[in-house]
Amino acid sequence: MAPSFDLWAKGSHKGTPVVVKMKNPNWSIDEVEGLSDDDFLIDNTPTGAREKARNKNAKQLTWVLLLKAHRAAGSLTSIASTFVALGSVIRGRVASGRTDADNNSSNENKTVKTRLYNCIKVFLWLSLLLLGFEIAAYFKGWHFGAPKLQLQYVFTSPYGVRNLFDLLYSRWVLIRVEYLAPPLQFLANVCIVLFLIQSLDRLILCLGCFWIRFKKIKPIPKQGALADLESGENGFFPMVLVQIPMCNEREVYQQSIAAVCNLEWPKSKILIQVLDDSDDPTTQLLIKDEVHKWQQEGANIVYRHRIIRDGYKAGNLKSAMGCSYVKDCEFVAIFDADFQPTPDFLIRTVPHFKDNEDVGLVQARWSFVNKDENLLTRLQNINLAFHFEVEQQVNGVFINFFGFNGTAGVWRIKALEDSGGWLERTTVEDMDIAVRAHLHGWKFVFLNDVECQCELPESYEAYRKQQHRWHSGPMQLFRLCLPDIIRAKISVWKKFNLIFLFFLLRKLVLPFYSFTLFCIILPMTMFVPEAELPAWVVCYIPATMSFLNILPAPKSFPFIVPYLLFENTMSVTKFNAMISGLFQLGSAYEWVVTKKSGRSSEGDLVSLVEKKPKHDRVGSEPNLEEMKADLEQEKEQKAKKKKHNRIYRKELALAFLLLTASARSLLSAQGIHFYFLLFQGISFLLVGLDLIGEQIM
Repeated sequence: MAPSFDLWAKGSHKGTPVVVKMKNPNWSIDEVEGLSDDDFLIDNTPTGAREKARNKNAKQLTWVLLLKAHRAAGSLTSIASTFVALGSVIRGRVASGRTDADNNSSNENKTVKTRLYNCIKVFLWLSLLLLGFEIAAYFKGWHFGAPKLQLQYVFTSPYGVRNLFDLLYSRWVLIRVEYLAPPLQFLANVCIVLFLIQSLDRLILCLGCFWIRFKKIKPIPKQGALADLESGENGFFPMVLVQIPMCNEREVYQQSIAAVCNLEWPKSKILIQVLDDSDDPTTQLLIKDEVHKWQQEGANIVYRHRIIRDGYKAGNLKSAMGCSYVKDCEFVAIFDADFQPTPDFLIRTVPHFKDNEDVGLVQARWSFVNKDENLLTRLQNINLAFHFEVEQQVNGVFINFFGFNGTAGVWRIKALEDSGGWLERTTVEDMDIAVRAHLHGWKFVFLNDVECQCELPESYEAYRKQQHRWHSGPMQLFRLCLPDIIRAKISVWKKFNLIFLFFLLRKLVLPFYSFTLFCIILPMTMFVPEAELPAWVVCYIPATMSFLNILPAPKSFPFIVPYLLFENTMSVTKFNAMISGLFQLGSAYEWVVTKKSGRSSEGDLVSLVEKKPKHDRVGSEPNLEEMKADLEQEKEQKAKKKKHNRIYRKELALAFLLLTASARSLLSAQGIHFYFLLFQGISFLLVGLDLIGEQIM
């Protein structure tokens, strides 16, 4: 530790001993003297004293430099050990040979699944061939520093055509200029225009969010609508149906059922449905037993299991709405199995319906109990914070429409029935019902200050499947809804917003240009330098958009660069999903339940323990013993089929494509393009080797 000096303090300066502590050194320093009076003597100091002071200062400086050198060596050692560990993980992953092609759990057609991968492989092999050709040409004197090549330069080149190689390369240059560069530049310009339009849309949304904050705009219930549970007379207490759809979600069923049963609402005015679509008998027994416990605690809760499980979540909700007792309910609140609403959730959402007969939906925002679990969850938190804080809030305030998030929302049952109810025609039943309700004139309210806790996918495999469903479903829905939107009796502005902004710009254009521009066109311009992308397209605008995206999550600013790179990396999955949904390919109908880990915040656990002290002691012990035995058998079976991290072939192929293009950019001395391609290639490499999320050892 360095000594602390005050050169202007009163009194004489005393020699201060300084103890220098080292981290596990090979040698030790016990004591170094601090500054004394001799160190402050100036010109009139005798020569010997000045020399003595100079020697002391030199000795102290030597020890400080040694200390810093030791710390630097320790840092290098830790970095080296990290790389060694990373290398061993990569070797083990490559040696295992497990790829996304081995995953047989999906319904995706094998031919469809490999189509995009084969196209990327063609680009990769072509880029490797061209890189070798360009390197050979470079060493033979063909130096083109700038991508402004003219035909006259080739004909008047001092190199001339001296041999067969020069003849071939000169012909290749002419082919580039005449045939390849024009269409590539045209496609690049189209993507740039789409990029600018989408960036403008994002900027307008951010300005709208700023205006909402500046003016402190907030949905407020009508006077007299706020619930008063203590009196039980004042306030707004309609009959509310609460639905918890779930399917084989053993990790989270207890906490979600407990959270819903602890909602603050009159017991006679709430009915809870646990809609269990599990096909695992043990999970069914566990959930049924949990419902039975809460029934004995006095909760108005029922268990429902479908024999014929068609239509995924939409079919489950549709079947539950057909129960005879639902006609007595006015509103329905929906929570997915991993959601944990706060006790005052209904008190803060349902009053917004009072005296607002045209309000069909009240949506709360999500918060995440595991947002700091790993890098993947941190990056997801940035995306979803922008989605709720900016997109949902701005659309809710200014146009009273946004996509229903499928959970943590309260619907007016009349709005559901008026819009045709739940339909199983797409994998985004929540967006489907929201669009149809909007076409029938219903308004939506978004509450940014009401949060409902849930989980983020912690593994890349789970996140990838979730994003595939979220980006293929909207394209399915767009094909089905377009005729209805055109025929609907709504304003031209609402039709424009639905078709061009909600669907085309934000659901189709965004994944299209992200993948095409940054993963295909940019690396190709390195091999066809006559077509170029300006530096502001590659660096400045993407950095600005990332900055805007990260504003709703200010604590995530250190991750702004990984966020930018990861968003481009995910574009391959989103593009593939978008194409599948748009052209009705096999993977568009794939539905995989997102893997949960069953995390709860400490505050939730404490509140639940306080509210249900007797809960854990109620139940049928014989059944529990049988279920424990079944669980042990299942654990043994799962041990044989242990999950592993996989290698993702499309991402890995794109990594090598981008790294090859970055090597080619060095020959043209394109600095910004080189660094972007290099780091983007490394990002694809990390994702392709499944090193970004949960690591299963």
